[in-house]
Amino acid sequence: MAIITRKIKGTEDVLPSDSYKWQFVEDIMRKEASVFGYKEIRTPVFEHTELFSRGVGETTDVVQKEMYTFSTKGDDSITLRPEGTAGAARAFLEHGLYNDGLPIKAYYFTSCYRYEKPQAGRQREFHQFGLEIFGTAAPSADAELISIGKAIFDRLNIKNLQLEINSIGCPTCRAEYQKALIEYFNQYKEELCPTCLARLERNPMRLLDCKSPVCSKIAESAPTVLEYICNDCKVHFEAVKKYLDSLKIEYKINPKIVRGLDYYTRTVFEFVSQDIGAQGTVCGGGRYDGLIEELGGTHTPSLGFGLGMERLLLLMEKQGIEIPLPPSCDIYIAGLGEQAELKAFDLIKQIRQSSLIAEGDIAGKGLKAQMKYADKIKAKFSMVIGDEELIKNEATMKNMQTGEKTTVRLDEQFFSDFFAAYIENDSKSLLDMIK
Repeated sequence: MAIITRKIKGTEDVLPSDSYKWQFVEDIMRKEASVFGYKEIRTPVFEHTELFSRGVGETTDVVQKEMYTFSTKGDDSITLRPEGTAGAARAFLEHGLYNDGLPIKAYYFTSCYRYEKPQAGRQREFHQFGLEIFGTAAPSADAELISIGKAIFDRLNIKNLQLEINSIGCPTCRAEYQKALIEYFNQYKEELCPTCLARLERNPMRLLDCKSPVCSKIAESAPTVLEYICNDCKVHFEAVKKYLDSLKIEYKINPKIVRGLDYYTRTVFEFVSQDIGAQGTVCGGGRYDGLIEELGGTHTPSLGFGLGMERLLLLMEKQGIEIPLPPSCDIYIAGLGEQAELKAFDLIKQIRQSSLIAEGDIAGKGLKAQMKYADKIKAKFSMVIGDEELIKNEATMKNMQTGEKTTVRLDEQFFSDFFAAYIENDSKSLLDMIK
């Protein structure tokens, strides 16, 4: 027997028995995004490596350690997208969306790829729901972006989420902060882990979120960025807080929030849960006012967030949030004999044209096997058509739960007979629920 090829480490299959959960969550996200005026954008799964080197940052862990990069036959360096923002920003520039009237609001569902250790809620191929706003420096945009995340979590009935916010300033004031961090951590060079030592000169803010117990302890007493931000950044941050207060969105100021991607400026935020272990950030984002300029465009203040789908579904499972099951088959029609099978196919077509779910045999099964299959797919009704039913031009429709039977015509009256029995069945179910 041939060896079965298995999925690659760090990837997961979404099976038909689980895909409805994704669809339910995605539907809510689409609706909320639409209410706030966002339209969908879809970008390629791979881009020129330069896009991420320039946009995400040469010194970031993502670019240095985690990207899936390869060369094409034409010797172009190509990278599977590690995140969604850079591709959306590239599309914004390439297609001149800035001419459509700013701000541009876009959302996307995207798969991302990072080479890192797989763990619960974090895979090498993972999926994100993302929002991007291009072309506004107003603090009200920051608050609106956060409010969409809050609205989605509320719609999904997710509890115990903590919104944490911070300002990491602009490039000018952050430069002073980075000097202070380097000076502080230089005192502990002998104790820092190898990763933090490598980050110290290149990207000192990343030392603040190191998971090493030793480095975390040292970072507790490090200077905070809020001590160094300039007056303009302070005014912006205070305005963001006022808007959040007006929306009655509770938040905690966490001066230790930093970003692994270089394009972030000013407001950064996270929605954090304690229910899914160390990887508790479900949604993270903020402002990236310099990204479009870094990619060759004019200065275009922008912001966005990414929400991890796997982590969100894991959190919903941990909190016992039930996702409604998808609708089951409304009727299964079995045909015995060639003419009866053709008739069954015609009736099934009529039902499907009314957006109801109808199934019949497409595997050459006998009647007993077909009825077992109808039971397995939880068909609400079943009906068998044979020679006798064709002669009489009527058949018996059986309620698979109650066993109740109803006679229906097989001519042009079929659908009205079927639908009347279907509605009656639903009404009885509703009455039983009320009782």
